[in-house]
Amino acid sequence: MYRMSALFVGLSIFAVGCADSSSSPSAPSQGTRTTSTFTVPLSPANEVPPTTNADVSGSGTATIALTVTKDEGGNITSATADFQISVSGFPAGTVVTDAHIHNGGPGANAGVYVSVGLTSGELALTNGSGSVTKNGINVPSDRAAAILSNPAGHYFNVHTSLNPNGSIRGQLAGGGATLDPGVSTPY
Repeated sequence: MYRMSALFVGLSIFAVGCADSSSSPSAPSQGTRTTSTFTVPLSPANEVPPTTNADVSGSGTATIALTVTKDEGGNITSATADFQISVSGFPAGTVVTDAHIHNGGPGANAGVYVSVGLTSGELALTNGSGSVTKNGINVPSDRAAAILSNPAGHYFNVHTSLNPNGSIRGQLAGGGATLDPGVSTPY
């Protein structure tokens, strides 16, 4: 009887030990975060049709840093963009109404794909030039994937009150990715 009790106690301890190990949390998933930077020269000649009115002397540069987080399967789980936009050569008093990434190749127009989120007049060009920075703009995962897989199939343009469909434009290119310091951060 004593042996049977000892066996029962031993099996009970073993069962509890097994239950504890099977219910312990698994190690957290690991993901990677990368940033691809696009420097886009902007010109009125790149608009479709080209800008020919008073904004024709305008130009600029947009620097877009697209940061994506991928799961261990390589799928983009989140994305944000930081925009640095500098423009010059516009008539004094020009009002920038918005700026966007569009899904379209050279010579084609397309709808807004990613909005910078500027409000009309947020970038007022009192002396014909100015700059603005917008950080942490949410980008849908599927759109981030499309931009990264085909940057040249997307363009960035700046809209003004004189040219509400776009005043200066440039195609995205390059986008060399750099690994963020937060690589393999657990979720």
